[in-house]
Amino acid sequence: MAKGPFEPGDALLIVDVQNDFCPGGALPVPHGDEVIPELNGWIAAAREAGIPVFASRDWHPADHASFRATGGQWPPHCIQGTAGAEFHQDLHFPSDVAVISKGTSPDRDGYSAFGGTNLAERLRHAGIRRLWVGGLALDYCVRASVLDALATGLGVHVIRAGTRAVDVHPGDGERAVAEMARAGAVIEEEAWV
Repeated sequence: MAKGPFEPGDALLIVDVQNDFCPGGALPVPHGDEVIPELNGWIAAAREAGIPVFASRDWHPADHASFRATGGQWPPHCIQGTAGAEFHQDLHFPSDVAVISKGTSPDRDGYSAFGGTNLAERLRHAGIRRLWVGGLALDYCVRASVLDALATGLGVHVIRAGTRAVDVHPGDGERAVAEMARAGAVIEEEAWV
């Protein structure tokens, strides 16, 4: 896959590869940083092929509904303007990466990159028909983004080697993969690196 499998009408979506979801962060996904070399290969191929790159990020207010202090299930993470909310420094995004901030409303969870954002409109405006998706976490934000992308009519390919699961319940990641495949996503098993 030297130049990637991209075609005109494709886009790459990197989901939430932020410091708080990597080792040492407030809500680390086990081995979350291991997706970075894989995703960098896809980012480089997308750039070479002239394929647009989108990057979603959790961008929570300090009193977000998903935090335990407000009745949610997670510790505070990816709070707007903090180091934990920054993209991991080893990601090699192009200068024109389109950043999608999600989870910005204090009273609503925001797993999907499509939820409460203008991502669907931006993809439609750019003529995107097929989306390649990788990032964190497989069983939450990647899953939700993939299912929402499919619901908008996009073809979706999941970059399996470019994802990792939280696995709050053992097997959540594999169940998410099966659910995405049943919904119509293509699960790309071949690793870039």
